[in-house]
Amino acid sequence: MTTDEAVGRRDTTTGAARKPFAPVVIIGAGPVGVTTALLLARRGVRTVVLERHRGVYPLPRAVAMDDEVRRILQAAGIDREFAAVARSAGGLRLLDARHRVMAEFRRSPHGHHGFPQTSMFDQPQLERLLRDALARRPECELRGGVEVTAIAAQEGDGPVRVTVRGDGGETHLWADVVLGCDGAGSLTRDAIGAVWEDLRFEEHWTVIDVRTRAHVRCWEGVDQVCDPARPATFMRIGEDRYRWEFRLRDGESLDGTHGRERLRELVAPWVSLSNADDFEVIRQARYTFRARVADRWRRGRVFLLGDAAHLTPPFIGQGLCSGIRDAHNLTWKLARVLQQGAHERLLDTYESERKPHARHVIRLAVATGWAMTGGQDRAAAIRRTLLGTACRIPGVTGLAGRGISPALTSGPLIRRGRLAGTCCPQPWVTADGRRTRLDDVLGDSFAVLTAVPLTPSARAVAEGLGARIVPVDEAGDDGTLAAWLHDGRADAVLLRPDRVVLDTVPAGRGGFTDTAAWAPLLCTTHRPALLRSTAR
Repeated sequence: MTTDEAVGRRDTTTGAARKPFAPVVIIGAGPVGVTTALLLARRGVRTVVLERHRGVYPLPRAVAMDDEVRRILQAAGIDREFAAVARSAGGLRLLDARHRVMAEFRRSPHGHHGFPQTSMFDQPQLERLLRDALARRPECELRGGVEVTAIAAQEGDGPVRVTVRGDGGETHLWADVVLGCDGAGSLTRDAIGAVWEDLRFEEHWTVIDVRTRAHVRCWEGVDQVCDPARPATFMRIGEDRYRWEFRLRDGESLDGTHGRERLRELVAPWVSLSNADDFEVIRQARYTFRARVADRWRRGRVFLLGDAAHLTPPFIGQGLCSGIRDAHNLTWKLARVLQQGAHERLLDTYESERKPHARHVIRLAVATGWAMTGGQDRAAAIRRTLLGTACRIPGVTGLAGRGISPALTSGPLIRRGRLAGTCCPQPWVTADGRRTRLDDVLGDSFAVLTAVPLTPSARAVAEGLGARIVPVDEAGDDGTLAAWLHDGRADAVLLRPDRVVLDTVPAGRGGFTDTAAWAPLLCTTHRPALLRSTAR
């Protein structure tokens, strides 16, 4: 589709003006919205991104991401640029009220997905990288300084109407799909009739971002102070950038002269403010940390992503990560429906897969928050004592230091097997005589990793999906892929475009376990051989 066809300026047969049209309209140009546009662009899907701000919001917010989300940024095309501004974090330390270390959870600089398990960054820098990449994609158009005021419900299979207010007044834009990446106060959520499910966590905190060259007593990780009287979080973000978070008492404020003195007292365990001029507060903001999930994430062709669909307390650094996972899960499915004629029911798997995952992560964040900081009663003290005791058991901190993103639960696109629903590892491999990451070899579509020659039926399934077949003994990696298949008791795996294992060939079985269950969702008018292969 050309630009003129996508925007739809004029009907050439009658000369009448046609409705302005875009295949996909994305509301919100934050990290989730722009990542969504880039992932769709990789698959040739045109988008218009609508954003009320004209430029990148200049103040820091999110500061951490895990290796799975770094891998998604690789898919979006900015992994090298992001590596230049990111900082690997060493892990998490739990401190008692006197700042003594209760436990330390180390994070590896070489995670399952081929990146550091935790990376620290400055969100405005990330957003600028994403927008620079967006500007290089002809499939994407960003319209800043406009406000979406209404989203009309679809009638049947008709397009969605988006009402936009800008300098020239109100206009309308029609789209096959609308994606609401418009944050906690989402208009899109209201438009589809979704309401919040409260997961019963609410606390008031102040977040302070600082730039200083003063000596700060820190390590290359995160400190969590488990003090019911004054719970706090501290982390180093960059060479001279730091963040403190403190839970506020009722009526407490850090504003004004008295607040400045109180701030000096709060940060004293980490840094002495003898030279107050060398302590620049970049941002000081009050936040209410909440745990919520929208009761529905879709109505017709209108979807919710990111904070519009779920709110996560920050204790495990997964708020932004969950939103970018939403984008990775939904975009390949949208592209297959819009461009290749896959069944509309494929889009139902977005909420059914992502919602339980997001709820799990939120509950883990809530449990972490309560275990570390919750309450001043006797039960809270007992919890912290038990936590400190458990962390001294050999192996516990190692287990806790592993990735916190669980496997997707079983469903139409997650079949049986030990590896089903998990992401494959991403080692460095050899392709055309050069070293590269595995995903750069696999491409943007389906793939098969196999330790044995495929049977004719398994090969027919792979070819029906247009999957690239990669024998692991020819990958030139360090043995990671072969060991992963062996541990999962699989001869081969079928990977979805988001690198999640869809189906497996169990060791010695020869064929995929349940092709007939998922093939009808993925079969397209261009590849009818996929369905025929399931009948063999």
